[in-house]
Amino acid sequence: MPGENQVGRGAKEDPMKSLLLLTASGPLLILTSHQSLNDQKLLGVLRQKGIGKFVAFDVPLSLARERYGGHFHAVESNLQETDDLRVLDFNGQRVFQLFHFEELGSPMLIEQP
Repeated sequence: MPGENQVGRGAKEDPMKSLLLLTASGPLLILTSHQSLNDQKLLGVLRQKGIGKFVAFDVPLSLARERYGGHFHAVESNLQETDDLRVLDFNGQRVFQLFHFEELGSPMLIEQP
């Protein structure tokens, strides 16, 4: 039986998270090695990038993998342990065409000082 710390497609728990962020400048689909939006380090990285107020939705990682195919794998392979996040897509029209709200997690409202 594979362990929870196993990395790869067959792992029970993937070390990455995919999030749709609705920001003032538009939607972003990101991959992150952080497991929660409550992670202060992740919030700090977003704040440094000028993203302090947003609505976030969990996007099932398997669904993002399926919808983005080779592009997902290219971005995923560049996500190192030292990287906090990578932008998978910043084209809001494409993101909204690829995902239905019913496929996403509950919205999380984040507003940082």
